[in-house]
Amino acid sequence: MKRDKKEQRTHKGGRFFQSLQSKYLLIILSAFLFVPIVFPVATILYYLLGVAVQQQDMQVLKYGNTSQIELMFHQQAAELSGASNLHINDTLHKLRERYPDASFFWVDGNGKTKLELGGQVGLPVIWSNEDSIQFMKEYTGSDTFTVVAFIGDKPLGQGFMAMQLPRSLVQSNTPLISGAPFYILFLILVFLFFVALSLLFFRHIRTRLLRLQAAMTRRGEEGLPLPVEVNKHDEIGQLEIAFNEMILQLRAGRQREREEEELRKELIANLSHDLRTPMTVMGGQLYTLHKEPLSQSGRETVKQLEHKIDTVSSLIENLLSYTLMTSGRYPLELAPQDVLRLVRESAASWYPLWEREGLAADIELPEQPLVWSVDKEGFRRILDNLFQNAVRHAAEGGYIGVAVIQHGEHSALVISDRGPGTQSASKEKGAGIGLAIVHYLVREMGLAWHIDSSAAGTRILIYPEAAAGYFLNKI
Repeated sequence: MKRDKKEQRTHKGGRFFQSLQSKYLLIILSAFLFVPIVFPVATILYYLLGVAVQQQDMQVLKYGNTSQIELMFHQQAAELSGASNLHINDTLHKLRERYPDASFFWVDGNGKTKLELGGQVGLPVIWSNEDSIQFMKEYTGSDTFTVVAFIGDKPLGQGFMAMQLPRSLVQSNTPLISGAPFYILFLILVFLFFVALSLLFFRHIRTRLLRLQAAMTRRGEEGLPLPVEVNKHDEIGQLEIAFNEMILQLRAGRQREREEEELRKELIANLSHDLRTPMTVMGGQLYTLHKEPLSQSGRETVKQLEHKIDTVSSLIENLLSYTLMTSGRYPLELAPQDVLRLVRESAASWYPLWEREGLAADIELPEQPLVWSVDKEGFRRILDNLFQNAVRHAAEGGYIGVAVIQHGEHSALVISDRGPGTQSASKEKGAGIGLAIVHYLVREMGLAWHIDSSAAGTRILIYPEAAAGYFLNKI
């Protein structure tokens, strides 16, 4: 038990780290840690980069940088405190040997130029204050690097000495890295990194959601959505799992519906077959009663029983036929047929019954054949059901008409009566199954039909499906 609980906690923990929420929180946490961590890291990197540049400059410069040369020259001048002119000259000669590209001179405390090394041009023999100021103005910031140092520890006590070098020898041409642009560039790069990371995160989510949406619109052989492949167990993965489970439930429900439908059709077919035998026996018994001496009331009763038996037998036949049709076991063989010849044959067989029921038949059919691609027996079944429907529900109108109407190149067969209409007929038991069979056969033969019913009677039109829009607009 404890082990199961531990495994559940481990599973939940693993699911948390795989969830989209944890990944998004990781991005947010990284963004919050950006300022206190990235800035120190950037400072260290900048310092290391500056040190590397300095070391590179030191390797390139022949005599070192300006700060080093200034420090060296001032130290040499300070060490010459109280030295003789000969010692000062000797010191400058040694510096000349160390820095052969440099020029040196020194001026004593009386302003007289004592030594010139390097061939300076235009140095005054006796220096005035104006000469000193002019010298400093001329060489400050110029291409010649100039260092002036007082000799000894007392300014102008022993005079001063000067050192001049081409600035290219003591100052690198490599530009120094500015701190502000580096920081700005680094911040922009990190910001773009977080933006790109967020876009990739949400793009991945959008791609998976669109894939799930596409799977919902695809249909398999059974008309059901196809399952999706589950690659991750995050929130979208759980949604995909639930979607696949829903598909499995729909398939199971569809399978149960098919089984129940097959069972229902088989039950109806068996019942229809089993009911035929007692109905046949009852019909035979009624035929025997006709031979017996009966009163007028008895004969009327037998007649009513025969009528009801015929009605029930017809309903059983329709029920069996409809079951066969909906189960795909009622084959139709379409072929060009003269439907008017089929109408005449069917009307001739029904004529005695119409006459017995008091229906005046009005048959007006043209002599020219009307050829449609239909199944012969199926089309006769359509006519029989419509004629039988008129006998059952429109006999009180005393009229049945069969005609053909023509609109341009299109023809339609019209069967009409003067009964109370299909609204009244539909309230009778079994009135709908006959019309359902008509609807199925008409559709399967590529035809169309329309019922125009009112209190004055019913008119049924049958025509090719290609002419459906034309006739519906004319009705």
